[in-house]
Amino acid sequence: MRASGWGKGRVSAVALGGALCVALFGGGSARAQTSGQSIGQTIGQTGAPSSAPAAADSADWNSRLEKLSESLQQTRAELAQSRAEVRELHAMVQQLIEASGGHVAAIPSPAAAPANPASPTAPPAPTAPEAQANPAQLTQDDWELTNARIDEQAQDKVESRLKYRLKVSGIVLFNAFAVTGQVDNLDVPTSAVYSENPISGGSFGGSLRQSTIGLTGIGPEILGAKTSGDVQMDFFGGLPVGYGGGNSGFARLRLARLRMDWKNSSVIAGLDVPFFSPNVPTSYMSLALPEFSASGNLWAWTPSIRFEHRFSGGRQQYKMEAGILMPGGYGTFVTSARYPGAGESSRQPVYSFRLSANRTEEVRPFSFGVSGLYIPMRFPGVNISGWGALADWKYAFTPHAEVSGAFFVGKGLDAFGGVPVAGYPIATDVNYYPVAAPAIEGLTMIGGWTQLKFPINLRNEFNVGAGTGGRNSSGLGSIYYSNEYLQEFAARNQTLFVNYILKPRSDLVFSVEYRRLRTYPIGDDTASASQIGLAAGFLF
Repeated sequence: MRASGWGKGRVSAVALGGALCVALFGGGSARAQTSGQSIGQTIGQTGAPSSAPAAADSADWNSRLEKLSESLQQTRAELAQSRAEVRELHAMVQQLIEASGGHVAAIPSPAAAPANPASPTAPPAPTAPEAQANPAQLTQDDWELTNARIDEQAQDKVESRLKYRLKVSGIVLFNAFAVTGQVDNLDVPTSAVYSENPISGGSFGGSLRQSTIGLTGIGPEILGAKTSGDVQMDFFGGLPVGYGGGNSGFARLRLARLRMDWKNSSVIAGLDVPFFSPNVPTSYMSLALPEFSASGNLWAWTPSIRFEHRFSGGRQQYKMEAGILMPGGYGTFVTSARYPGAGESSRQPVYSFRLSANRTEEVRPFSFGVSGLYIPMRFPGVNISGWGALADWKYAFTPHAEVSGAFFVGKGLDAFGGVPVAGYPIATDVNYYPVAAPAIEGLTMIGGWTQLKFPINLRNEFNVGAGTGGRNSSGLGSIYYSNEYLQEFAARNQTLFVNYILKPRSDLVFSVEYRRLRTYPIGDDTASASQIGLAAGFLF
């Protein structure tokens, strides 16, 4: 009796397990009940099973149930992941819709979509006339943005020591050029040089020293701010001695910046472009030294710390920037060591602020800013308070025409460029610093530049620009006769350029450029020179 009772209990458990198994495999309740009865009848007809086969059957059913349970959990996890991906895709599409200004039809949220498309509650498919009445129109900018994001995800990532992202960028740039006249620098001329007995009427050469490489690192969020850093280098730091020295330049640090970006504020520190002069002329013949570097463009990369705050009102954005800068001035007399200049001897940095209004439209962007500077300097026996007032602008008055530029006036701005530099004496004569430099820094400077850009399409572009910068010529003339160290100085410098840029692919660029230079030295005739060049670059 005990064996029979035990067997009947085992039969019920087996029957229940069989019914559950069939139900999990998708069978109906009727089929599960029939199967359970059939199993019970079969086992009843064969009599009470022995303990060993019953234990084997129980272990087999338990193993199957465990496998089914694991499969069900894995399916649930994959379903949750798929739902998360669908939500992310929906958010991206919604961003595209908002960016297109409502030209793309709204897409329902995944949560609002019906679970079963074939159910009677599902909306009917749109007919052909309805589809033509509300077409999904993606703009070209949205299409390019989507492709850029897809390409970015498909790229091989650069591996760094930390888990954060690291990007490599740069350009391999070849320049070939022909120069008429005498210039201060064959690769990237900034001013013309007067010579009574020139060796020849011009020169021809080529260079790859303007090639640039950069690294950008994306860091973690700190105090609610996104952190990042980047560094850029080129090969324009000087020329080695020996065979091929004129073609192989020393590596040079261009930019090195750290950023902390909140929603409406940023803190930027490092070797950077002067924030009061944000616009840069477009030229592939002049990357190592920006165009108009001695003709009205205050460009010199300077260690600085600045705070930026943005006020947004629709498509308009207003920006306030304030910071300190530590310009190094001209090179020291001893190249292997660094000594304090006039600004560093004052034990104060350069103070600057900038206010700007910006329009964030991609088709017709607009930016206008005004800036002010205070530049304390200390020379042997004399203190000079330099200052500067600046304006910068960029405006696209048609989709295929844009004007940009800058203007400045002040004194003591020599360390930021914009005017022709001194000649040979400042590098060899120690009397320059205590005698000539204070007289020069006390003179008023004025200059500026402007550029017209004509982007025909994404591949073709024309640029034409002009710039001028110099010191007060009457003041410079009055101290010229009493100071022999000013003989190599130029009162004013002018530059005109025009170029054509072709980008057949996103990683290739070709450019042809013509540049005209006119320099007005003290006591000499006007010097003129011109350069025509070809640039070919591979961007990565």
